[in-house]
This record gives sequence, structure tokens and C-alpha cells, in this order.
Amino acid sequence: MTVLINPSNAAIKAIAKIVAQGKNDCALAENFVQAVLAQVSLEDFELQDQHGKVHRLTDYAGRWLVLYFYPRDDTPGCTEQACRLRDDIGVLGDLDAAVVGVSVDDVALHAAFAEKYRLPFPLLADADGRVAAAYGSLLNLGVVRFARRQTFIIDPNGRIAAHFTKVDPASHVQQVAQALRALRPLPSP
Repeated sequence: MTVLINPSNAAIKAIAKIVAQGKNDCALAENFVQAVLAQVSLEDFELQDQHGKVHRLTDYAGRWLVLYFYPRDDTPGCTEQACRLRDDIGVLGDLDAAVVGVSVDDVALHAAFAEKYRLPFPLLADADGRVAAAYGSLLNLGVVRFARRQTFIIDPNGRIAAHFTKVDPASHVQQVAQALRALRPLPSP
């Protein structure tokens, strides 16, 4: 499922009015919740990438950020998703979007994964799962925990502009690019 968010106050008021009128529409209610969430600035994080470099959300201020959470390095679905992002990094770059992956794997695992598949973007090590939990992406099964496969598009002001909860690694890059095109302002004539 993809939710594109229009974070304007007018959109929130319009959705709230419809909800207040008693129309029972789950999709509308979900969009309302997502629109409200878009009004909340995200908490900054500080995580190391596969090279030991620290990244913060604020490092990406002023440009679009594709922040994707994935379960494990070097597993079939995660590898397909990362390689497709790698192969289409130019398309996302042309849309002024940086790509950053996050999982609960450690820096060493990220380094091996990134090197093996020549990934040109940061993979952040969220070993304690704090950031994944903050984004509602942490799945904790007691003895095993991992990040759910989800993607957030964060706008240049640091707000969630789109959220993908159902991610198909084979077609996800095209969905993200389409969403970025829809979210970006039209160029001035």
C-alpha cells in the first residue's frame, strides 16, 4: 500500500470534515492519520553506515530522502531491492532524492553486503532497533527482531511525504520514482 500525503492544513480540514460527518471510510481515515503524521517533524537520528560514517536525518535537509527499512542484509528479497535501487540510483538522483537503507544488522554486515553488490548508497546500522521502532518498522519476535520492509519518502523539510507499507522489491523503485514525481512541485515556466 502506498499513501501519498498532502500535508496542507486545507487537506487535513477537508478530511476531518468528512470524518466528522460520519462517513465510514477506512481509506479516508488512514489518509487522515497519514496527513496528520505529515505535520509532525521527525526526530533526528544518528546511525553509522557501512563505512563507519555517522548519518543524521538533518544531513538530508533541503532535498528528498528515500529512507527504506529492510529485514536483513544478503537475503533474497533484500538483495533484489537493494540492487534495483542501485541500478536506478540515477533516476532517483535526477529527482533530487538521496537513498538510505536501514536495518538492524551491524556495520560489518552492512559493509560486506554493500561491497558484494557495489551499493552506492549508505546502509545504516540500527543495531538497537531504536530508529526502526520510531518509524513503526521494528518487528520484535522475542529472540529475533528485524525491520519490516517499508519505505518513507521524506520531503526537503524533514516531513513524511509518502509511506509504502507493502513493498514489492521487483517494482518498488518505479513506485518510489512515480511518487517523487507526483510530490515534487512543477517547474516554473
